[in-house]
Amino acid sequence: MYRLPRTATAPFCPSEVKGSVAVDPGLPLWKKLLRFAGPGLLVSVGYMDPGNWATDIEAGSRFGYGLLFVVLLASLAAMLLQTLCVRLGLVAGKDLARACRDHYGPRTNRFLWLGAELAIVACDLAEVLGSALALHLLFGVSIPVGIAITAFDTLLILGLQGAGFRRVEAIVLALVTTIAGCFVVELAMSQPNWFGVAMGFGPSLERLQQPGALYLAIGIVGATVMPHNLYLHSSIVQTRLVAKTEAARREAVTLGTLDAVISLTLALFVNAAILILAASAFHGSGHREVAEIEDAYRLIEPIVGSALAATLFGIALLASGQSSTFTGTIAGQIIMEGFLDLKIPCWQRRLITRALALVPAFVGVWWFGDGGVGKMLVLSQVVLSFQLPFAIWPLIRFTSDRALMGDFANGPVLRAVAWTLFATIGAANVWLVASVVGGL
Repeated sequence: MYRLPRTATAPFCPSEVKGSVAVDPGLPLWKKLLRFAGPGLLVSVGYMDPGNWATDIEAGSRFGYGLLFVVLLASLAAMLLQTLCVRLGLVAGKDLARACRDHYGPRTNRFLWLGAELAIVACDLAEVLGSALALHLLFGVSIPVGIAITAFDTLLILGLQGAGFRRVEAIVLALVTTIAGCFVVELAMSQPNWFGVAMGFGPSLERLQQPGALYLAIGIVGATVMPHNLYLHSSIVQTRLVAKTEAARREAVTLGTLDAVISLTLALFVNAAILILAASAFHGSGHREVAEIEDAYRLIEPIVGSALAATLFGIALLASGQSSTFTGTIAGQIIMEGFLDLKIPCWQRRLITRALALVPAFVGVWWFGDGGVGKMLVLSQVVLSFQLPFAIWPLIRFTSDRALMGDFANGPVLRAVAWTLFATIGAANVWLVASVVGGL
């Protein structure tokens, strides 16, 4: 019989939740899976944040259903990387940041830490802008006022002092379900061509040769795979308390992998739904230059013929922005503790991250005007794209190390696939960064 450890004041901070959810070895398999469900869900919100919306909307409006296969391939790449995080956390008992501190020198670790912190701020910037834009669209407040309102979400963290980690997972589940539910209704309203949707999921080099298609495809990849999620997942998967036998660890890895795949399949649905909605509502009606989230919101009602469609779009955007409030805080705490062995209360960590995101948000709106939200969302994804290879490299190295992972180390085929993925994403992101910076 497992006995849960006592929790501290903010038990959803990473240092205080390891082994906080017991998984009794005598439970039926389906009950074990339910106990393991949660970490993958927290990770999945990073794959459907506002930073993904702009690329999906533009891809759908310009190319119809043609780039759906890119969303699928990017999601499969994410699933592979996140399952490596499950292995690292459950087998080695270390998160990615802690493993880096144990294996690399001080200079390398400082460089990786600064890059990871920059990625956290970039992700939070996308959350601020997405939430502010949603408040603007739903309630008519100005973008600067919407940005100011997002500063108060630190109160959510304070309100969860003393709450269990499972409660945080339940809140995120409610937000993700809200997003998915909104898009189910909107897809029903927009009446997409399902045969065209099925054809769009089939890979095609010919479609990528259309002007601007390759750029958007790389943007989708860059916006989908998030570097901070690799640090996050390798830590929070350790909240599941399992027996120390090899059989129990093997079963835990299987259950953790299933949790990740199922959750990221939900994220795949949301990203595909955004693109399908844009394709059916805009591309099919001749509006093929829709690239901004605000433009999409304004056009959905007259095209679909229902004010409810626009309202649901705004609600989904707000839920998308707010869902990463928790995961961004936890990821930031993991990175700080792992690289620096520095522990601060979660609400303080949230306050620091949000303050660092508010400054560029206000400056960007002042410089570009309200229409600059889309530009800043794209820039936030460029920062994340630039950081991604520096998280993937050590992840593949550590999970391939037999001294660290034992029999759970990556085999030759998995290593080959992972390094090929690293090379592809790295080259694509370098190209994306160079293209965006060159176009500024």
